[in-house]
Amino acid sequence: MFSAIWRYFRAFGYLITGRIDSARMALSANPYVVQATYDNIIGEKRKRIQQYKDAVAAMIAQEEKKKAELKVQSDETAKLKNLRDGAAAMAKKVVERHGGNADAVKSDPEYLKCQSAFKDFSSTLHEKEGRCTELETDIKTLDQNIAGHKVQLQTLLRELDKVSQEKHETVADMITAKEEKELADMITGVSEDRTSKELQEMRDLRTKSKATARVSREMAGVDTKRSETEFLEYAAQTQSDNEFDKLIGLAKEPAQQAEEKKEPAEKSKLPEV
Repeated sequence: MFSAIWRYFRAFGYLITGRIDSARMALSANPYVVQATYDNIIGEKRKRIQQYKDAVAAMIAQEEKKKAELKVQSDETAKLKNLRDGAAAMAKKVVERHGGNADAVKSDPEYLKCQSAFKDFSSTLHEKEGRCTELETDIKTLDQNIAGHKVQLQTLLRELDKVSQEKHETVADMITAKEEKELADMITGVSEDRTSKELQEMRDLRTKSKATARVSREMAGVDTKRSETEFLEYAAQTQSDNEFDKLIGLAKEPAQQAEEKKEPAEKSKLPEV
């Protein structure tokens, strides 16, 4: 029993769902709904494209930032090289001053100063060069990625233009198809569209108006007068035709007509025995 009740409610749910889907499909086919749906789709696409643009712009800003940092690091690297080379040059003078005596050179404070500076400059220079290499790699990768995203962004913009054009074409096709269907249904008599009913009402009103005018004419004697006029015109025409026939000898005199009528009567009498 519970299974049967469950099947009943499930079937009822399918019925409601089917009717809702049918109503939704019918509503979705409305040209105004189609236009609004396309506008919503276009709006969502534009929003995502704008987000994409912002992401690409952030990548470009990051690339520019790294380029600026690379310039700073490159300038510092060049400066450190000069400082390192300067420390080496000063140490060389110390060596020359002591005539190449290693013990005397290494015990000279100026030499020790130049040596310490050379090591510091070399260590920092090594770090700076590593950072420059890292920045150059990052900038190259970003440049490739940005170029690819720009191409993708251009593709998305072209697709958006196509969707915008498709919207107008689809709405036009929907309206044309709807009008053609209503016209065909009206011709075949299966349409229940309000315009066809109004058209039929106008036709019925026209027929009724003509019938009312006819009754009014008959009640006012218009048709009787019209008939009398037609009879008089026919009589005048007949008289004119008879006079014309007499004039050309085609019409016969009354005495002649009486004689012709009499002769057949006499011929029809039986002979006497």
